[in-house]
Amino acid sequence: MKVVAIIPAYNEEKTIREVVTKVKNYVDEVIVIDDGSTDRTYQEAQESGAMVLSHLINRGQGAAIQTGIFYALKNNADVLVTFDADGQFVPEEIPIVIKPILEKKVDVVLGSRFLKLNQIPTLKKVFLRGAIIFTRFTSGLSLSDTHNGFRAFSRNAAEKILISQDRMAHASEILNKIAALKLSYLEVPVTLKYLPYHRQKTQGVFDYCKILFDLFLGRMIKS
Repeated sequence: MKVVAIIPAYNEEKTIREVVTKVKNYVDEVIVIDDGSTDRTYQEAQESGAMVLSHLINRGQGAAIQTGIFYALKNNADVLVTFDADGQFVPEEIPIVIKPILEKKVDVVLGSRFLKLNQIPTLKKVFLRGAIIFTRFTSGLSLSDTHNGFRAFSRNAAEKILISQDRMAHASEILNKIAALKLSYLEVPVTLKYLPYHRQKTQGVFDYCKILFDLFLGRMIKS
């Protein structure tokens, strides 16, 4: 089975080369979507051996992932792994995440930082706990982590889930569609590193409010 990693990246020239180099050891192909970066993200990803797609403007992580999914499906991917470009995830855990799909046990595997001992910043933890409650209320899914970019889809699931939320609200949208489409899923523990570089990029209160607004607006448009 062809396993493809999809890595959305925006101004990640410091980390993308190392991420791609390590991820390549566990998948058949790495697709990096340069989401309108203004630094050397495109060049670094390309030189590290990834297939690099490019957005002319910064559209957001959700849009970048969907671009990668379209390309991967067109090029015969059987298992699609989404992975962050900032080095926060551990590539060595990819086999754990994709195993249930390779064994045809589930359609979707979701990484969870709360099933493993991770040092999570306080504000991040508060938002994530709120997101868990929100997701349970809106989708009925009972999960331990709802905004984790480390996940895997079978081809069947990737073909059915169409991401319309361009930015960070896509994470909740994916979960809502898993529930609506009645796709089988499983959570597995994954490691998240919160180093100084990652803490600098941690979302603030305004960012979290924007995610909730995007989700609310999306539901209003559909209703």
